[in-house]
Amino acid sequence: MDKFKVIIVEDVPLELRGTQGILKSDVPEAEIIGTAADETEYYKLMKEQLPDLVLLDLGLGGSTTVGVEICRHTRELYPDVKVLIFTGEILNEKLWVDVLDAGADGIILKSGELLTRDDVVNVMKGRRPVFNQPILEKIVKRFKASVCKETLSQESLVNYEIDEYDERFLRHLALGYTKEQITNLRGMPFGVKSLEKRQNELIQKLFPDGNGKMGVNATRLVVKAIELGILDTDNLFADEE
Repeated sequence: MDKFKVIIVEDVPLELRGTQGILKSDVPEAEIIGTAADETEYYKLMKEQLPDLVLLDLGLGGSTTVGVEICRHTRELYPDVKVLIFTGEILNEKLWVDVLDAGADGIILKSGELLTRDDVVNVMKGRRPVFNQPILEKIVKRFKASVCKETLSQESLVNYEIDEYDERFLRHLALGYTKEQITNLRGMPFGVKSLEKRQNELIQKLFPDGNGKMGVNATRLVVKAIELGILDTDNLFADEE
């Protein structure tokens, strides 16, 4: 790999020394041209000499949003500069999403394997996003759970003979729509009485053994549809009216 220039943005002296040590020992091609503890120092450095890579911590001066804004502004002002996040924010998943939206080339958590030569090489080669093992484990776990949920939903639709209109009807009930409002949805060719009939048919399908001595109203029907995987609470959205 060719030599390249790096600016490190880190406000904790001990961690800064650790990051410098990792680069000097594992990535000798990296020339550290400056370090900054806050955004003022960072932008001053950027005006003096542009790096090829910014190694950016997110928690600067007790604020997590500063790091995200530095990333966003760097991407806007210097689109050719790569930004690799190296952060101790190991639990703040929303922050990871924010900084990826801001244009980060990758996120390395200060946990597990820490920063490796492969991480830096992959970023410099233009691969993105680059993650280390702690984040990859979370991604794989979420991916597996998502696939299982989608599979359960598809199986439930088939097993309970739920058609497109049943799903739309249940989904809008879950969103708080009245039957009158549902009849006004585009492409919904049913009146209120037809929807009442469809609701009774759905009750028979989803409660084949009844519901004890209790009746089943729209709320209970929706809850059952969620329990069976027919409705996904992460994908409840309204159709066009």
